[in-house]
Amino acid sequence: MDKFYHSVRLDESLCKGCINCIKRCPTEAIRVRGGKASINNKFCIDCGECIRVCPHHAKLATYDKLDVMKKYRYTVALPAPSLYSQFNNLDDVNIVLNALLLMGFDDVFEVSAAAELVSEATRQYISEHEEQLPLISTACPSVVRLIRVRFPNLIPHLLPINPPVEVAAVLAVRKAMEDTGLPREEIGIMFISPCPSKVTYVKSPLGTEKSEIDQVLAIKDVYPKLLACMKTVVGEDYPVIGTSGKIGISWGHSGGEASGLFTENYLAADGIENVIRVLEDMEDQKFTNLRFVELNACNGGCVGGVLTVENPYVAEVKLKHLRKYMPVARSHMDAETEEKAEELMTWTQSVEYEPVYNLGETMMESFARLSRIEVLSKQLPGLDCGDCGAPSCKALAEDIARGAAKEEDCVYIMKERIRRLMEQEKGGQT
Repeated sequence: MDKFYHSVRLDESLCKGCINCIKRCPTEAIRVRGGKASINNKFCIDCGECIRVCPHHAKLATYDKLDVMKKYRYTVALPAPSLYSQFNNLDDVNIVLNALLLMGFDDVFEVSAAAELVSEATRQYISEHEEQLPLISTACPSVVRLIRVRFPNLIPHLLPINPPVEVAAVLAVRKAMEDTGLPREEIGIMFISPCPSKVTYVKSPLGTEKSEIDQVLAIKDVYPKLLACMKTVVGEDYPVIGTSGKIGISWGHSGGEASGLFTENYLAADGIENVIRVLEDMEDQKFTNLRFVELNACNGGCVGGVLTVENPYVAEVKLKHLRKYMPVARSHMDAETEEKAEELMTWTQSVEYEPVYNLGETMMESFARLSRIEVLSKQLPGLDCGDCGAPSCKALAEDIARGAAKEEDCVYIMKERIRRLMEQEKGGQT
C-alpha cells in the first residue's frame, strides 16, 4: 500500500501556471515550473486548500461516483454529521436518513452515532492516560499526516483511537452480514464525505492496516439526488431510524468533538494555518493544563470541507439549530460493544515519523546543504513573491540545495545578471 497515496490531484490541461496554490499550500508541497504546477507527494497532506483557491479548477479531488452502488448486492450509507448541515430548515435527521434509503441504499449507519461511542471511549482513555496529556484528536486525517511529517515530537500525544467513520464502518459491516447473511465482498460500505482527506484515509489509513470503508462519495454529488428524495419523504409518515444525539451531531463542526468530553481544559482550532500555529506552540510547550486538543484542517471543521455545498459558517449554525432539541446522546456502549471495545476502537498500528523534509540522505549531506541554504538565503531578495515557482525565497533556496531548481529561477537574480552582462558588453565596446 502506498503510504503517500493522495486524493488531491492536478489536471495539467487546466493549469495556467498562476501562483495561487503555492502561496496557500500549508506544507509547501506545490511548485510551478515550466508554466505548470506540480505536487510533491511526500509533502502533500490532502487538506484540499489548493482545490479551494485554484481559480482554474486545476486541482481536483479523487472520490467515487454514485454508480459504484451497482457493484454490490447490499449497500450501506455512512452519512457524515456535516451532511445534515447542507439543507435549509431541516429539523429532523430522520428525513435525511429515510431519503438515503429512498435514494437506493439498503441501510444507513450514522457516523454521528459512532462518534458518540468514540467520545465515550476517549473520555475513558483520557482518565487512564494522564501521562500522555494533552491528547490530540485523530479524527482529521490531514492533521494526523501533518504531524507525521512535520511534528515528530507530538506523535506520542496522538489519540490512538479510530475515527468515528471507521468505527461506523466496522459496526455497519457486522450488522449487514448478520441481517443479510451475505459474504463481505457483496456488501458495499459507502461513506458520504465532506472532504478528500477521508478518501486518502480509506486508501492508505493511519492507525489501522485496512479500512472497512469500500467507497467514498462526495456530499456535493449526493446532495441534489438526496434533496429530491427528501421532498418525497416529508410528505410521508417516515420511520424514526436516527440513533445519535447532540454529541454525535456536534462532531460536524469545530469544537464539537471536544465538547463531548465534558472538560473545560481543551483547545479547538480549525483552518490548516491555525492548526499549524497550535502545533508549533504545542511543540514549544506553550500550553499548560490542557487535556485535549481538537484540530480540523478545514475552516469551521468538517462543514468546511471542499466537497460540501453550503457556506461553512451557515452550515455550523444549521447544525446547532438541528441539535437544539436532541438528547445529549443516544448511542452508548452496550455490554457486547464494551467487551470488544479495544478491537473496535483502538489503533492496531502506530504512526511513524516520515522525515520527508530532510535535506539529505545522511547527516553530513544535510549539514552541507543547510550551509548552502544559508548562503543562498542571503543572496535572494527575501520578497517571497512566488515568481520563481516556489512559495518563498527560503523554499527556493532549499530547492536549489536539493538540485530541484537553479539560482536563475529567481527573476531578481536573473535581472541582476543580465544587467551585469550588458554593462560588461558596453565596457568591451568602449
